[in-house]
Amino acid sequence: MKCTETKLPGVYVIEPKIFKDHRGFFLESYQAEKYREAGIRETFVQDNHSASMQGTLRGLHLQMPRSQGKLLRVLDGEIYDVAVDVRKGSPHFGEWVAVTLSSDNFKQLYVPPGMAHGFCVVSDQAQVEYKCTDYYYPEDEISVMWNDPDLAIPWPTQNPILSVKDKAGVPLKELMDQLPTYKEVVS
Repeated sequence: MKCTETKLPGVYVIEPKIFKDHRGFFLESYQAEKYREAGIRETFVQDNHSASMQGTLRGLHLQMPRSQGKLLRVLDGEIYDVAVDVRKGSPHFGEWVAVTLSSDNFKQLYVPPGMAHGFCVVSDQAQVEYKCTDYYYPEDEISVMWNDPDLAIPWPTQNPILSVKDKAGVPLKELMDQLPTYKEVVS
């Protein structure tokens, strides 16, 4: 597999080795030792699977104090996937990276604990599966406003389909007392 760190330290794009032939394809979607060797050392404790229609935007989410790292991949369709550094004291605070993940390119994105994450469905529909480094605790959920002007993320839609929770997202600058410090989540 090829593992490339993005401009945000700790955020990786993973391209698994794909074996294709006349029958279809085979790939290892996860192998703990290979991911550890690439720099992703966390233990995953929960797998999630979502299906969404075109224009759906899920995010930007994080949990505190029980922060989750996420390893995402698309089983069907295509998404515009975004990680935002919201760790107070980080030299990259407020910066973001975006990657297109699809069932055609097989790429994965690793978002470490303490970063906000969200994605928008570009294809007619998309199924996303992701591994998490901690369990989901609804009381720890923080939702950053998807269209926060200070972040200026160029989402592929201006009128996304949002959940009630995501409609109530708050600008990053109003969440400062709830955000993790860089030292809390980087070991």
